[in-house]
Amino acid sequence: MSERRKVGSVSYREVGQDYFDQRGLKRHAGVFALWSLGVAAVISGDFFGWNFGLGVGGFGGLLVATVVITVMYYGLCYSIAEMSPALPHTGGAYSFARSAMGPWGGFITGLAENMEYVITPAVVVVSIGAYMGVIMTELFDLTTQPIWNTPPFWWAVFYIIFVGLNIVGIEATMRFTIIINILALLILGFFFVTAIPKFDANLLFNIPQGGGESLPNGGGPFLPFGISGIFKALPFAIWFYLAIEELPLAAEESMDPARDIPKATIWGMTTLVITGVLVLLLNPGVSGANETGATLEPLFLGFSDIFPNSDLAALLALIAVVGLVASFFTIIFAYGRNIFSLSRAGYFPGWMSVTSPKRKTPHVALILGAVVGYILAYGIYKFGYDEEGATTALGAALLTMAVFGAVISYAMQCLSFIVLRRKLPNINRPFRSPLGEAGAAIAGIIAVIALISLFTIRDYRFGVIGTAIWFVLGLIYFAVTGRNRLVLSPEEEFAMTQGEHGHPESEGYGQTHIGEVKE
Repeated sequence: MSERRKVGSVSYREVGQDYFDQRGLKRHAGVFALWSLGVAAVISGDFFGWNFGLGVGGFGGLLVATVVITVMYYGLCYSIAEMSPALPHTGGAYSFARSAMGPWGGFITGLAENMEYVITPAVVVVSIGAYMGVIMTELFDLTTQPIWNTPPFWWAVFYIIFVGLNIVGIEATMRFTIIINILALLILGFFFVTAIPKFDANLLFNIPQGGGESLPNGGGPFLPFGISGIFKALPFAIWFYLAIEELPLAAEESMDPARDIPKATIWGMTTLVITGVLVLLLNPGVSGANETGATLEPLFLGFSDIFPNSDLAALLALIAVVGLVASFFTIIFAYGRNIFSLSRAGYFPGWMSVTSPKRKTPHVALILGAVVGYILAYGIYKFGYDEEGATTALGAALLTMAVFGAVISYAMQCLSFIVLRRKLPNINRPFRSPLGEAGAAIAGIIAVIALISLFTIRDYRFGVIGTAIWFVLGLIYFAVTGRNRLVLSPEEEFAMTQGEHGHPESEGYGQTHIGEVKE
């Protein structure tokens, strides 16, 4: 039986080198690959999801919400850019909070991020299924073949393909990420160029004041839902940037995390600001805010209005699926590393972090996250909605569920930044945030406000409440059993030795033993 030692409210068990040998990763990613990983993870937010904010806030409400959320993400990204090279672990957000706020802080943050990354691919694959149904009908007239118009069929197809590709290895993953990211940006670029001649500013404000006769208290064409529309649009504005913060999860697979992750994070964020602003202006400026806010395929709608009465729109929509695949594929990478790191440290059951002997990829975690995401999407699809427009409602409901986990992890990471600046002022920080503690504090406050806003959208509230229950059950699991099974992974070594050990890029794994743990 392995030796155990109680430290505060948790217990650690001794493991041998073979434990880490079974949980190894391979370094490969450079700055361009990491930039592609960050942008690709988010790029589907330009293809769909953001547009639901038009239906609750109008163009003006979503525009103001996007400005606020952009401020939040810059504060978050600069904080991450400082913490990640200082704590270069696959744990990412969990690692930051673990060193700042102890095991409970680490688990709360890691669990929130886990929910974000497991649910987000489910959101994206729902949109992929909707696009594929339209494409099969428009291009191939397959309406007589029901399976082609069954969303769960497409969900399974895409999960199998892209989980499999992630399992192949980090080299293939990064190579595919670069290619798919460039293709997605080219598709958006083509949309921007073709949309500009068709742009009509009046279409940005075609939502009836108050959203219709049942909502008479609007604030004019700019804010048809009034000031409250800004508040309700916050979760959907987050979709322009959600998952850019996944880059620290690649720290143990980066060739030079101290140099590359800060650059990739800030460059990626700036890229997404540019594409997000153009999509927000041009998509409803071509198709109308009212129409754009009510579809699961806003880019297809835009192409249809630019190229009416033509199969070209459906063909372009088929190409647009590339953008959705980019995020789907890269966030599968993220949840795989998140589950891997929490399991390697003992917060999740240890069998989840075993990697394949040759390819050194966390295949168990990748498959497990896919199964949970698919079941979640299918369950809500089957039992949550039965009225017309169910797929659109499903996508929006899942989106708010993903945002629930995201904003909790954001607030915890911003708090971790402030605590680490004060608790561990002397650790090596290759990059320092120019926004400092003030930037982190502002970002954290906005994240909390966004969390509150999730409960104000009545149609999707049940999903958010369900996610909150999931979160609470996770905390109960840790309190009952998980906290007694911790392992001195690099994240734990770093925290327990105040940065003296836990640097896998320079000293490997398992340098600290239970007898050396400081209470």
